[in-house]
Amino acid sequence: MISTENEWLVLTMLILASYRFTHLIVFDKITEFIRNPFMEEKLVTDSSGHTKRKKLPTSKFGYLLNCYWCAGVWSAIILGGGYLLFPDVFLIIIFVFSIAGAQAIIETFVGVGTKAIHALDKYGDK
Repeated sequence: MISTENEWLVLTMLILASYRFTHLIVFDKITEFIRNPFMEEKLVTDSSGHTKRKKLPTSKFGYLLNCYWCAGVWSAIILGGGYLLFPDVFLIIIFVFSIAGAQAIIETFVGVGTKAIHALDKYGDK
């Protein structure tokens, strides 16, 4: 277990790991096979009359797998509880997911900045 002087580091790692684990469950293409059995496609018509296909949960478990807030609570319970019960094993998992989480956050900022530069560049040539 981490010493008390590094508790802030463990908490930061847990936050980043929980963020990345939640994103993996709810959004990533690689885990779509887990979500798909609990989802169904429906045609939904909005107030302006436009119809589009939308994936909707078929059960509470499907909703859990599709809801960022719900999955976030459970990922925090799994990773935080796992760390408290089996610190040596879960610290490795938390370490990997926290690096991936921090990288994802950085990539989001860099990606948005890069897209903004390209968008502005199009107008700068005129």
